[in-house]
Amino acid sequence: MNKQRINAEERKFNKIITIISVLVPLVVVVLFGVKIPNSEPLGFLPPIYASINGLTALLLIYAVWAIKNNKRVLHQNIMSACIVLSLLFLLMYIAYHMTADSTSYGGEGAIRYVYYFILFSHIMLSIVIIPLVLKTYARAYLKDFKRHRKLARITFPIWLYVAVTGVIVYLMISPYYEY
Repeated sequence: MNKQRINAEERKFNKIITIISVLVPLVVVVLFGVKIPNSEPLGFLPPIYASINGLTALLLIYAVWAIKNNKRVLHQNIMSACIVLSLLFLLMYIAYHMTADSTSYGGEGAIRYVYYFILFSHIMLSIVIIPLVLKTYARAYLKDFKRHRKLARITFPIWLYVAVTGVIVYLMISPYYEY
């Protein structure tokens, strides 16, 4: 692809990425307040979506290994799987919160502050990671590998942190779920 065409394609992607990056958090906030009347809480979902976060973390590490060993197709497939897993997580997370009340953390003392720090940083970075992942993916799609690598060095640790802290948050709050 020539430089002009890449720039035009990237501008198109950036518009879509901006829309998605704004809409997803807004939709989550809105749907968080919507409860499906007379529905059974989907209490089986939190361990599933926490496991999805854990699997995503492992796959992210595997993807880095793959690209460092010149296994581009494997890297691409793993990263595509990570995006699909993140979408599945999001759908399950929304479904759970549309059928169940939020669970309050019951820990006391210093651990309570640790939990809320992890939760707050997880939530904030889960919003930040949306455009980062999409822009990183778009650059690879456009075969702009130099800029892809540069952005991936920022995207990877944040995405890994979000995936790992998702599991930690689940493990810390799981004793307080009411099933």
